[in-house]
Amino acid sequence: MKYSYINYFFIIGVTFMLASCVDLSKRKTVMEVEDNERHYYPILAGQQKDLSFKLKNIGQNPLMITDIITSCGCLKMDEGTAAFTVPPGKERLLTLSYNSAKNIGYVKHYITLYGNFEDALYKELIFDINVVPNAMYTKDYEELYSDEIKSQGGFKELIDGDASNKGYYMNEDFDKSIHNNK
Repeated sequence: MKYSYINYFFIIGVTFMLASCVDLSKRKTVMEVEDNERHYYPILAGQQKDLSFKLKNIGQNPLMITDIITSCGCLKMDEGTAAFTVPPGKERLLTLSYNSAKNIGYVKHYITLYGNFEDALYKELIFDINVVPNAMYTKDYEELYSDEIKSQGGFKELIDGDASNKGYYMNEDFDKSIHNNK
């Protein structure tokens, strides 16, 4: 009789423990993002910008962010921030570092959060920014090539002539050279 009561209490204890270990990721909740879809003022290429998004759990269950994916390798997170939990009614800052050296001009970036959201599979944090070149001027390929030739002594320019004074050619010129070679 003594052992049957112990077994009975053991079974009840195990049942309560298993019931309390319900998978929390299946419980959905609602997240609110303060100031999403931001438009930042222009910055110079090469500057770093720290971005902080305030995530607030306004639901009844814990918010579980399981993965974070950025639209560009120029966005970096601190180690260990790819997955975290926010208790109901609490807030958490998600901070990222943006390296503007990898972009020029108008850029729009997305930070995709995966978690136990009630109304969607994922949520996106969105921001855009204009990255201005340092010298306010970006050289194109021809200018870079011209600078390279000049730095090598300019022998090609002496042999072939100045690229801006070459003139032009017509399709008939090719036809004449083909007939003259026969």
